[in-house]
Amino acid sequence: MSDIPRRRFLGGAVAAGLTGALLPTAQAQADALSISADGITLTAGTDGGITVLDGGGVERVRLTGFMAKDSVAGIQRTTGGTPSLVTLQDGAQAIQVDYTLPSTAGGITVRGVFRVAPHRAKLRWEVGGSATLTPAGFMLGRTVVSPSAPESFAALTRWSRDAGGGVPYESNAGVVYQETWADTRAYFRLATTTPAWTNATWIHAPGVGTASAAVTEADLVLGSMRPAAGGTMGAGLPLGVEVWTDQPFSLWDAGGQTMALHAEVANGGSAARSVKLSWWARDFDGRTLARGSVTGTVAAGAAWRQTFTVTSPPRGIVFTEVSATAGADSAFARTNLAVLPPHTYQAGAGSMFGIANYPWLLKPDAAAVVGLMKRLGIQRVRISYDGGPGLPPAALDAAGMTHNIELAGIPLGGTAAEVAAWADANTQKAIGSGADYFEVANEVNKPWMSGETAAAYVRDGLRPVRDRLTAAGARTKVLNAGLAGMDHVWTKNFHDAGGWDLIDGFAFHPGRGNFTPDYAPPPEEWTQGNNGSYWNFLGGLRKAREMITEYGHKEVWLTEAYACTKPNSWWHDTYRQAAENVLLTLALAKAEGVRCVNWYQLHDSVLGKPQMADPANPEYHYGLMNRDTSAKPSMLAYATAAQVLDQATFVRRLQPADPDLKGLLFSTPEGPVWILWSRKDGYLLNTDHAAGSTWFAAPEPWVDGWPTKTELKVAAAGGSVRELDCIGRERRLTVRDGKVKIRLDGAPRVYYGLTEAPDQPQ
Repeated sequence: MSDIPRRRFLGGAVAAGLTGALLPTAQAQADALSISADGITLTAGTDGGITVLDGGGVERVRLTGFMAKDSVAGIQRTTGGTPSLVTLQDGAQAIQVDYTLPSTAGGITVRGVFRVAPHRAKLRWEVGGSATLTPAGFMLGRTVVSPSAPESFAALTRWSRDAGGGVPYESNAGVVYQETWADTRAYFRLATTTPAWTNATWIHAPGVGTASAAVTEADLVLGSMRPAAGGTMGAGLPLGVEVWTDQPFSLWDAGGQTMALHAEVANGGSAARSVKLSWWARDFDGRTLARGSVTGTVAAGAAWRQTFTVTSPPRGIVFTEVSATAGADSAFARTNLAVLPPHTYQAGAGSMFGIANYPWLLKPDAAAVVGLMKRLGIQRVRISYDGGPGLPPAALDAAGMTHNIELAGIPLGGTAAEVAAWADANTQKAIGSGADYFEVANEVNKPWMSGETAAAYVRDGLRPVRDRLTAAGARTKVLNAGLAGMDHVWTKNFHDAGGWDLIDGFAFHPGRGNFTPDYAPPPEEWTQGNNGSYWNFLGGLRKAREMITEYGHKEVWLTEAYACTKPNSWWHDTYRQAAENVLLTLALAKAEGVRCVNWYQLHDSVLGKPQMADPANPEYHYGLMNRDTSAKPSMLAYATAAQVLDQATFVRRLQPADPDLKGLLFSTPEGPVWILWSRKDGYLLNTDHAAGSTWFAAPEPWVDGWPTKTELKVAAAGGSVRELDCIGRERRLTVRDGKVKIRLDGAPRVYYGLTEAPDQPQ
């Protein structure tokens, strides 16, 4: 639909930056207030309500009015309205409703303008007449007629490629509320909304403008299509593509299975088009597993669905892309298919493997999410309590998983009453949750390396909690607030303030920039700032152990560890680097005696914005899975580490003649396990980025970024050696004369069947 042109705004005041709809026209008869396009009809009632019918004449939705919000007049709901037929500047007809508001509205005016195109309506409400409007609180009223399922919400995205190259990424493309019947669907599309504010009567529909004049726009789409197609139609985009699978998390459990990839292309234009749909599937090495194309005609306002298939590998990941082209227009979408055979983990409550944040991932249902976590080897959840944002303790207990709790909001520097109230409420919440450990707040050490908050934290948060736990005879153990980075200045002040004796475990978050996890600069060389070497993994972990040796034994907890995959950002990991670094991070943590690693986080998202893309925000990109809950290589790497190290005990580090060759030896029920890698290419990642820029063209995840390969012959313990790469794919190596040839680079690999001393002269 074309934009609505500028006009005189609501009784004479011109709203700067807003666009209007109308040319002068005579009001039509009330019984003739109806407009139609293919598949949709809008009819206005004498009360200002709008009835929406589909192409078969079935009533589906009623637009019942509008709710304005004003900082002085408060919430004002329309109580009726006067409809008329009007002609827009582009010659199209529309229904206009001048709404009636109560006398308490203080002069607020609301006008609706509604127009149609094939299978969709463009909805616009113009609000003025006050200098104190609050557009963020606007709502549109609707009634859904005889739906077969409750209304649901979906965030929409659109895939893009940067002109400078690099990997493609998703950006927000609005949101939809889906209405469902047995034979069709409808979608309310908006640029943004807060789902928690929407109810059965009102959809949160923020306005755009000022406190004097604002406009809310939405689109209503009818048709048997998926949410992404509904969003494409509503936005009037030429083409849109969505891809998905029928498998939860697009995860299969064995090789040789048919992996079905579904694609739906939507035509948001005004005429039918011939569309070519092309696709490919690649593995972790970049080999093309399948590809093809098909051409079809897609009607205006309609969607076309196709299914492509590829055979699953024994284990691993399959990257896919589907693209649609029609003339000069194109769109594409990606998703990953993964294979992870089931595995029985044995470590139980003693496991090192945990998850930090997951609460906004509860689809397809809680049972599926619990099942996924168990399949990955996740044994401990960082935060769980009744009424909390995620799975309740009972669900985790029933699955045999352990759980902690972390609660923030300590009133540092508050009154005695405020401190007591916080400690009373949150200590009881921790006890009631059955948490094994109470992590008392989160990342309170700001500014970093200043030590400023340590004493106040002990006084107003930690000590009151410990006192209450002791008085209650609770079994709950205590962790300090997980520190942002290994802040040894804060830790010293914390110890000097008496905090060390109040905790059972020491928690911190070993942030990491473009360094490999085994990069361990000495603390006196750490640089500060967002891109400083303060954000290193192994150096921070060793400093923590050094301070524990000095101050007295405590368990080490990494309550947030991560491998961030912000696209085309040199400071963060590429998708392939992240998988390599997940495996090595967890192996190093096991070697350094860490009690638990809570990985941050389960899937790409930001709390409070479920499934909404946020490409520029690093916080969004910490997931083991993508936004659509398909696996990143990181997820398979986590599962590989959990399986290999489930019951492992660290033995020693490799001591080769070549200092650039690295390795860790573990004792396991399956025998000795070596994890080996090389640092001949150094410890810094993405060093080819442009100076002064945060951006660089990241390689695709199937591109091996390690130029230097080192071939070795090492002693085998028997007649067979198994090699696993970072995502757990197995390769059998041939043993000749008691030795096997291996090839090392910067990516860690797992070896079963080597002797316990392959680094010693034979």
